Parts: sequence; structure tokens; C-alpha cells
Amino acid sequence: MNVIFTCGGTAGHVNPALALAGLLKEREENVRILFVGANRGLERELVTRAGYDFRAVNISSFHRSLRPRELRHNAISVFNLLRAPMEARAVLRDFTPDVIVGTGGYASYPMLRGGAKAGIPTLVHESNAVPGLTTRLVEPYCKRIMVGFEDCRAYYKKPEKVVVTGTPVRGDFFKLTREEAKHALGINDGRPLIVSFWGSLGASVMNRRMAEFIALEAKHEPFHHVHAAGSICCAHMGDWLRECGVAQNALSRIDVREYIHNMAVLMRAADLVICRAGASTIAELTALGVPALIVPSPNVTNNHQEKNARILEAHGAACVLTEDACDGKRLFEAACAILHDDARRDSMSRAMASLGTRDAAERILDTVFSLLR
Repeated sequence: MNVIFTCGGTAGHVNPALALAGLLKEREENVRILFVGANRGLERELVTRAGYDFRAVNISSFHRSLRPRELRHNAISVFNLLRAPMEARAVLRDFTPDVIVGTGGYASYPMLRGGAKAGIPTLVHESNAVPGLTTRLVEPYCKRIMVGFEDCRAYYKKPEKVVVTGTPVRGDFFKLTREEAKHALGINDGRPLIVSFWGSLGASVMNRRMAEFIALEAKHEPFHHVHAAGSICCAHMGDWLRECGVAQNALSRIDVREYIHNMAVLMRAADLVICRAGASTIAELTALGVPALIVPSPNVTNNHQEKNARILEAHGAACVLTEDACDGKRLFEAACAILHDDARRDSMSRAMASLGTRDAAERILDTVFSLLR
């Protein structure tokens, strides 16, 4: 059995495909797997590091700007779009897949469309609440469209093609119970744990507000707190904290770091997560049933992060603040309101868990095999 996974652009598109590939290898003894993505995308590094074969097509995004630099970029993207079908056909000819599964990103468009035109069964998984541009473009060609939540079905022209599978989450998120995770971290003293992050690079506006948050926290609350400032902002957090009057000796229970490498354990132990609303983060929150205080990024296409977050809010699983309407004080007050109200926090946790799908990878593979049958 030959399977192509096609994805790219962000880790949120690549990681679900890697989770699927890992489960597929466990299920099927004689399976060949090939990943196809953009020539200069993040996907090449993530896929090859995981040990899978990778083929590239020359495809790039379009920028919504009339500045000369962006116009030049878009001209290159048009050229890439014209030659990508030929490159996709070459991949199909060399690998002869039985099925093609896309998990999002513009890099998946040539393979999904080319495979469908060649009569190969094609499926796409959309991890965001509303379909992105690539998913909208390939919707007419794909046999199945897999989504995270039942609420997503209404966004598609042919709801009968939509299958609610959830979004795959890495298996290590489920290795420990909440109590075991707290014990492993050495924070099982009854004080709540906040985990906060704004993305791997960081967001200067929100990290400045988190410095205000930490200043209030250091004065008034005995919370445990781990905050990832991101690679760009981490070097500045010390200055921002000092500007807010936070003394170094006040940070004994507040851990500010560049990146969270043990996210599975920390999120499992968390009583509250403060974060953006990327698709992977939403999948992890719902799978674990962790209450969240979400500030969606305003700098994403089609405002999809706020749409992701509003689904959680509508079900009572999250509190959502927009970036232009919150500062450190309002964030702090919203967090305290959740952490000091056990009944509300328990209700949010149950609501979050009700939206989660722990067996999403299995459901997606079952959908693939049912299509092949």
C-alpha cells in the first residue's frame, strides 16, 4: 500500500500528518509512505527529522499587498503555480500512490488536485474551524473532507462529504494522568498551574502584556506559572518585567523561558492555559479538557484563530479576549476569575473535553480505509 501525505506551511499542518503516518506504520506492515510539500517549507525539516521520505514541489503562497516586494513574490508564486501540476504528475508517476491525504497548507494543493484528476482517492483534513483557501479550492475534487468539530460542517458546500474526525494529537499527551503530571513537575502542593505561550517566535505586544500580568501575579497570587516568551521576545522579557517592577527574587514560582519543550507534561498538569487559538493548540486543549483563556492572533488569514476560539467559547470551554481589548490587568483578572471559581473551572474542563477527540488519528485512518474499500 502506497500513501502520500501532503501538507505544509506550519507545524500545525505537518504534525497531524506525522501522527497519522506513525499510526499507519503500526497498523499496516507493508506500507510505503511519502510526504510531499513545498520546496522551501518547514515541512521538509520536520518530515525528514521524523524519518520519512520527502519530495518537494515548487509552490508558494500569495501575499495580500501591493508593495513592490510582495508583487514580485506573487509573480514568482504564479510561475510556481503553473509548473506545480507537472511536478505533481512526476511524483504520482514515480510513487504510484493508492491514496493521497492532505492535512492543510498551500503546499498540498498541487498533489490533491493532481491526484484527484488522475483518479486516485483523495482526502483532506481541515484542522481550523473554517476552511482555509487550499481546502476551499480542493473541496470539489476530494472524496472526503475531515474536520475537527460538528460545528464545522456548515461551512462546506457538500456536507455529505464531511466526516467529523477531530484533529490528531501526539500520543505523549496522554501518557500521564493530571496528578502524575503535577507530581513529575514537583508542583503537587495544591496551588494551581498556569501555562501560557503566544507561539514559537513570540508576540511582542502580548509578551509585554504578560509582563504586566506577571507583575500583578507576583504581588497578589501564589500561582505556579510557566510562560514561554518565544525566540524573539525571550531576550527582552527581563527588561519588560523590570519595567513593570518585578524583582528577580519574586520569580521563584514563575518560570519564564524561551520555549516549552515538555508541553505534553505541562499542559496535562495545567489548571489554566493562556494562549493563541492555532488549530494544534485547540486540538490539544480539547483532547485534555483544559480550561483556556484565549487571545486569538489578529494577524492570520481570514481571522481563523478567532473563529476557532469562538467555537470553544460557545460551548463554555474557554474565555476569549481580543488582542485590542485586553491588557495585562484584564488578562490577570480573567485568569483569577477562572482559577478562584472551582465550579466554573470544572464546567469549562468538562465542556472542553466534550469537544475533544482522543482517537482522531484512528478515525481519520478508518475514513481512509473505508474510502479505499
